[in-house]
Amino acid sequence: MKAKLSPFHRPRDTVARWIALTTMLAMLTLLALNELFGLLAGTWARPPLMETGLMEKAAAITRIIDSVAPGQRPDIARAASDQAFAAQWLPRREDARLPVIDDPQFSEGSAFLRKQLGRPDARIEAFEPADWPADQPNRRYAVLIQLADHSWVEFSVPSRSWGMKEWMRNLIIIALILLSTFIVGLIATRHLATPLERFAEGARRFGVDFKAPPIPVVGPHEIRQAILAFNAMQAQLQHFVQDRTQMLAAISHDLRAPLTRMRLRGEFIDDAEQQSRLFRDVDEMQVMVNSALEFFRDEARLEHATAFDLAELLHTVVDDFKDAGTEVSFEGAHRFVYVGRPIGIKRALVNLIDNASKYGSEPGVQLKAFMDRVEIRVHDRGPGIAPQLHEQVFAPFFRIEGSRNKNTGGVSLGLSAARATVLEHGGTLTLRNRRSGGLEVKVSLPLN
Repeated sequence: MKAKLSPFHRPRDTVARWIALTTMLAMLTLLALNELFGLLAGTWARPPLMETGLMEKAAAITRIIDSVAPGQRPDIARAASDQAFAAQWLPRREDARLPVIDDPQFSEGSAFLRKQLGRPDARIEAFEPADWPADQPNRRYAVLIQLADHSWVEFSVPSRSWGMKEWMRNLIIIALILLSTFIVGLIATRHLATPLERFAEGARRFGVDFKAPPIPVVGPHEIRQAILAFNAMQAQLQHFVQDRTQMLAAISHDLRAPLTRMRLRGEFIDDAEQQSRLFRDVDEMQVMVNSALEFFRDEARLEHATAFDLAELLHTVVDDFKDAGTEVSFEGAHRFVYVGRPIGIKRALVNLIDNASKYGSEPGVQLKAFMDRVEIRVHDRGPGIAPQLHEQVFAPFFRIEGSRNKNTGGVSLGLSAARATVLEHGGTLTLRNRRSGGLEVKVSLPLN
């Protein structure tokens, strides 16, 4: 007894779960890359000065020093100093021994400091390492804040880079997002795309090779289900064609026997005219039966696809017609490799060129190669075909009264067989009347 799956059971390997996993991995990869960037880049990855907390610290120390007696201020300033941050109380501005510059205003942080101090009119000056002379060794960052009694507090830190500008850091973050998404997306798409590519390749191979093996069942759950359904359909089609071939072989044997008996009985008819009519009907029926059976039991459709020289095949067909007394022109490359069923394509081209020579004059063939397809054009100079009949002529046994009729021979299966072969290769076969007179048949075959 087979165990029933719970209605809440879901396969683990699905496209939906891969999409969710891809999103989570992309976010985790972004965080990892950002942390790695911070470790490798050192000070360049640190935030700007306004985001370090030094301004808040300087404002708090300034408020404390401003609230005590002048005699306590030097001790408080020394106690607030450390290795990365130095504070010093100065009775006069001249005691700071800072360089003379034209604009010592701290445009970026003055408003912030005044707000923290609660003194909108506080005087604040700022200096960068570049403000010091180049030969001075103790160049540093420094900020001077004037107290309420017009004394000063100086804050200084060792020279360092305060990090990139905000727009630069945002640009790096965006680049890291794109990089992490690309890395994770590449891994995920390879997992998802590889089974899809195999699926598509197997479907194309089955289109040109009826005996192609089943497609390997790999990939997420949804793709595996599609591959299983396609393999089942492929097996059913192969079984159907095999059964039809066997059935048509039996029909071929059963139909030929009564036709032979009718011809034998016709030998005993005394009326010569009636006998001749009977023999013509029997012969026509025999041709129709043989042609129909050959069309439906076309072994060329079962041949394996292979790489062959399409241009050389066309040259061979044209030479065969020339040997039979029919001059056929050819234009195109002398070599073009195509993957398909050469016997089927050759038979289709022979039918098309034979029609051009029977129903018109000056038959010719053109071979043109493009990036995604190859085109074979068979043309003639004749009466052409009425546009409203361009699709009907592909129906089996359909005849056109007039110039293209049964007096030229055949049972009107050539175009049907040719289009069937082209469609099995994934291509198209279309008709059009030429402006200069005649018909042009265009065969377009895709390039994998």
